[in-house]
Amino acid sequence: MNINEEQKRIFSEIIKNEHKREIRTLSRFACRSTESKRYNKEDIPDRINIRPSFFHDTDRIIHSKAYTRYIDKTQVFSLFDNDHITHRVLHVQLVSKIARMIGRCLRLNEDLIEAISLAHDLGHVPYGHEGERYLNEICIENSLGYFCHNAQSVKFLMELENRGKGLNLSLQVLDGVLSHNGEIIQAKYEPDKSKDWKKFFTEYENCFKKNNFSRELIPMTLEGCVVRISDVIAYIGRDFEDAIKLKLINRTDLPDEVTEVLGSNNSSIINALISDIVINSFDKPYLSLSNETYSALMTLMNFNYDKIYKNPVIKNEDDKIRNMFSTLYNKYSEEMNSADKTSSIFRDYIDSYEKEYIESYDDSDKGRIVVDYISGMTDSYFNESFEHAVLPKKFGRDITVCEQ
Repeated sequence: MNINEEQKRIFSEIIKNEHKREIRTLSRFACRSTESKRYNKEDIPDRINIRPSFFHDTDRIIHSKAYTRYIDKTQVFSLFDNDHITHRVLHVQLVSKIARMIGRCLRLNEDLIEAISLAHDLGHVPYGHEGERYLNEICIENSLGYFCHNAQSVKFLMELENRGKGLNLSLQVLDGVLSHNGEIIQAKYEPDKSKDWKKFFTEYENCFKKNNFSRELIPMTLEGCVVRISDVIAYIGRDFEDAIKLKLINRTDLPDEVTEVLGSNNSSIINALISDIVINSFDKPYLSLSNETYSALMTLMNFNYDKIYKNPVIKNEDDKIRNMFSTLYNKYSEEMNSADKTSSIFRDYIDSYEKEYIESYDDSDKGRIVVDYISGMTDSYFNESFEHAVLPKKFGRDITVCEQ
């Protein structure tokens, strides 16, 4: 867009006011937009863009193909016909809302928090964490390293979006996504301020090379730490409420240690956890929970694992789901290796990338292309792909209809 001198003056004033606002309102422990680091140069440098760096990152995230696919991604409960349980698209919105509330109270950068929150689960596969486990098994069995959804989220953002060119997001956002591991609860979250691009790339690559390496990661910003604990807050009580809706458990099953500290419903759990974090973290370079709240949260987490996530009532279909992943991986690997251009892995995936994408893999790790393809599938597309792979095709009314 061509702009005249008056427009330039107005834009310059807007940018100057935004910088002043951050200096005036943000905590000394916050990450300011001017600290943003990008690996590649921007056509319009961040310093003269009226969209602050992390705000701009959020725009790119929500307009990505991976973000669009959130709409049909499982959160926890895959096989229930109930429109009122949580799906992945709602979960990331809940994380964003909770994290921004904490960030606002602690005077942190809400733009950075929102970007990390909305992007953190882009790498989740069909059938949620169960699907993630099966895809990791496939990677191990085929000597492809390991699979974890947080590193795959970064891969979508950095390597797969934009026909394989990536979105050129800031280091702080990519690191927050990579380090968000919400399955690990800590009493204290303190950022690793020593990170740069070199350390980030090393950590990113190790997620694919070392088993469970992502569990060792620490965010580089306090905002990243906020998203990490907010991920827990967003799902811990919500999963409990969903399980009650699905009649897996009763509200009265919740241990007294939890109800006495956090309450017995999602609203009170969220309020108690946010309040405790804000009170114990205000004007400090770290986040912390009180001993009482941390203990109650751990009890709630263990309760959810025992009564919900590992509930045998919802686990008896797991072998079928594992077989679906194995079947599709083998099918697409064969079709890719034989260059079967009629296969959906070419039509719907490889053909949408620049040739450099497939050429970046050698023969020993081309299976990663199949893993990338499957990991990006929505649940419905995954199910349809499996049906197409194993069920006979109908010919229609007569053979001429089929040939058309």
